[in-house]
Amino acid sequence: MTWITNRWYVAAWDSEVDRAPIARTLCGEPVMLYRKLDRSVVAMRDACPHRLLPLSMGFKEGDSVRCRYHGLLLGPDGCATEMPIRSEKVPKAVCATLYPVVEKHRFVWVWIGEAAKADPALIPDFWPCSAPGWTFDGGYNRIACDYRLVIDNLMDLSHETWVHQGSIGQHEITEAPIETVVDGEEVLVRRWMPGIEPPPFWRDALKSAGPVDRWQVCHFLPPSSVLIDVGVSPSEAGDTIERHDSGVRGFVVDAMTPETETTTHYFWGMARNFDIDDAGFTARFKAQQGQVFDEDVEVLEAQQRSIVVNPDMKLRGYSMDQGSVRARAIIKRLVEAEAA
Repeated sequence: MTWITNRWYVAAWDSEVDRAPIARTLCGEPVMLYRKLDRSVVAMRDACPHRLLPLSMGFKEGDSVRCRYHGLLLGPDGCATEMPIRSEKVPKAVCATLYPVVEKHRFVWVWIGEAAKADPALIPDFWPCSAPGWTFDGGYNRIACDYRLVIDNLMDLSHETWVHQGSIGQHEITEAPIETVVDGEEVLVRRWMPGIEPPPFWRDALKSAGPVDRWQVCHFLPPSSVLIDVGVSPSEAGDTIERHDSGVRGFVVDAMTPETETTTHYFWGMARNFDIDDAGFTARFKAQQGQVFDEDVEVLEAQQRSIVVNPDMKLRGYSMDQGSVRARAIIKRLVEAEAA
């Protein structure tokens, strides 16, 4: 197993989960999600305890789900309330597994591991997604690759110069020095680009011309999230890599949930502190960001296929890869500690 079990993973955007059940495989486990009448979310093993038909194929009855095969009725606590033969007494042992679930930062988080260890304080701190003065939206991709390849990609933004030449890439990214810092279970990769011409997106966001200081701070948060602090400020403002709020700032929000060993649920978005009331801009930028991530998907899926057909070769790490190498080391250590 390549993932940490006893942690919170994003299962869906809040808008994806409604009254009708949806099915999603999380860390190898089939999960059904739906909302009760009070709008709280249920996360249940997507397998009827009778003959294992996916419960997501069933019929909703109030807050309960009736299996489509033989009609076993399960309540939102996962326990059966009516047998296929209605006159039969319901055994207490007839239950489907229920998973701890929390809604926070626009996401539905599910704890796949031991339910008794589910602590909401362990949900990654996506503070820009909920803070006053910020706005947040994004999208979803299912990627046919190991989730760690997506983390690698996000912790090494030098790829932007080549993969995203027509949008956010510029050669100054590969020319700026990189600082990698490990803080406990977290990793930061910091890049400061002073006195450069901004790429078109950031020039338009700043609404002014002239040289800027640009920054990128990639922050890995276990089990599998990356927040990227990005933006520009006028060079004369005197901002630094530690303090940079004089211009326009955003956080690229990335939550990767393993589906299988070679497929990933990728939830992405952008929280920003500029033009926060411009809903049209939010929609346009979401579409543009989706196009950028489509370029990543093409590369990552090709990389995964190449890994499979080149079993005699290994991934190599150069100086630019220190962030991803350190993040992988933390994941490996936590997986091994959990298995011990």
